[in-house]
Amino acid sequence: MSIFKKTSDYLRLIRFSHSIFALPFAFTGALVAAEGIPSLRQIFWITMAMVGARSGAMGLNRIIDKRIDALNPRTQNRELPRGVIRTWEAVVFTCFSLAIFVLSAYELNPLCFKLSPLAILVLLIYPYTKRFTALSHIILGLALALAPLGAWIAIKGSIDVEIIPLSVAVLFWVAGFDIFYALQDIDFDRRYGLFSIPSRLGINKSLWIARLFHMITIIMLFSLVPIFNLKGLYLTGVFIAMAILLYEHSLVKASDLSKIDIAFFNMNGYMSITVFLFTLFDYLF
Repeated sequence: MSIFKKTSDYLRLIRFSHSIFALPFAFTGALVAAEGIPSLRQIFWITMAMVGARSGAMGLNRIIDKRIDALNPRTQNRELPRGVIRTWEAVVFTCFSLAIFVLSAYELNPLCFKLSPLAILVLLIYPYTKRFTALSHIILGLALALAPLGAWIAIKGSIDVEIIPLSVAVLFWVAGFDIFYALQDIDFDRRYGLFSIPSRLGINKSLWIARLFHMITIIMLFSLVPIFNLKGLYLTGVFIAMAILLYEHSLVKASDLSKIDIAFFNMNGYMSITVFLFTLFDYLF
């Protein structure tokens, strides 16, 4: 097997393209912490920490959910159920990824290094939550909310209340779009006793909860204006992000779930990049 084929298998295993969700918000956290552009060294190690943490998190998720994925028609073609990647290979890859995360935290500052095991604990707990609570979406949101918080700590070397609204925005943004994603598995989750908001409350109520969560996201993003003295360009970005979320919700209807993939990946990718870019523009111009 060529190294390119194996690399491609691992990138699919961790859904590398989905890094577009959390990474821009990590950079946004770094921008507001530095009140501008961080040093190249900080940018490099924040990026390495994010890549390591996210790759490790997806590895943990795939390993822990291997049996469930094999039963679900939507996921049974993933790399572990098909045997394209063996479980021990995934374990080695996951440990290596988390080691990169810890090394990056060490290189950033002592507080990042001390808190790195706590971050890994959250990543480890999440895959199990669907087995006992419908709030698994919130736990996933918490895991990704660590991105801007971690970037803040990387720059400041401290935990401060100013960054909490941005982390809360990410938490409810992720929880909202994860509810969309879970709509695809309502029947499977109910059949196998797995917990999610859609499997417990049905489609209509789930859509309203996702709307509420994303409303909280926008409110939190607007709250950053006075906290960090952000100006018109950032506000423009938030209005665009709000329009993107509104369009995302228009794509998913109780009577038509066929556009979930577009709503989940495309719109949320655009949203996170928009917030980062317009925050960057605000500091540059």
